[in-house]
Amino acid sequence: MTLRVFITGASSGIGAALARHYAARGAVLGLVARRVEVLDALLATLPGEHAAYPLDVADMAALREAAADFSTRFGVPDVVVANAGVSVGTLTEEADDLAAFERVMRTNVLGMVATFQPFAASMRARGSGRLVGIASVAGIRGLPGAGAYSASKAAVIAYLESLRVEMHGSGVKVVTIAPGYIDTPMTAVNRYPMPFMLPADEAARRFAKAIDAGTGYAVIPWQMGVVAKLMRLLPNAIFDRVFARAGRKPRGLPL
Repeated sequence: MTLRVFITGASSGIGAALARHYAARGAVLGLVARRVEVLDALLATLPGEHAAYPLDVADMAALREAAADFSTRFGVPDVVVANAGVSVGTLTEEADDLAAFERVMRTNVLGMVATFQPFAASMRARGSGRLVGIASVAGIRGLPGAGAYSASKAAVIAYLESLRVEMHGSGVKVVTIAPGYIDTPMTAVNRYPMPFMLPADEAARRFAKAIDAGTGYAVIPWQMGVVAKLMRLLPNAIFDRVFARAGRKPRGLPL
């Protein structure tokens, strides 16, 4: 049986790498992204029959229409990957950053819920499937200059845990993947050391392995899992002193 995979944020980075990985496995894909030209260019390189949906995950009505179209044409997906996300440096003291906070939360959190919602009941009724949310190690503890992004990814981790429990016993597995640094356009703007960085295609291979296994929570690469555990254990006084000097993502990036 042909694997059916629905991926948001599919035009570049992790999303595009996952699209290439699953297309190589013979899957039929539903690919969602805002940038039409980039999405079409990716689609032209993939073997097999796929569907492209140029839309913003913040547009819930458009996302529901895309989900309905994919399910009608190919059937309810076996794997849904809520990967769409945006990142920008933010400071609470800057009034201009309020719009950035809103955009990040709307895309990273509500966009994930809106991605899963059209499929969740059908997958439960079928008794199988994977709902995959891309979180981040940045959601483990709040990082300076990244209040919006860290808060969004912390919310995503908690949301996915709630969803996992809700789906318990249904046959639908909820998979939380918290990447460390992956070589993508999102990290290309960072001007600070990024340890254990993975190429996007290698990250996609490891993500897919966790998805296939139905792993509830995975930090990739594993080295960042160790870092995440240490970050959890640090007392606030030490964490604050150490991370106050950490590098910060630039503010004012296009979203």
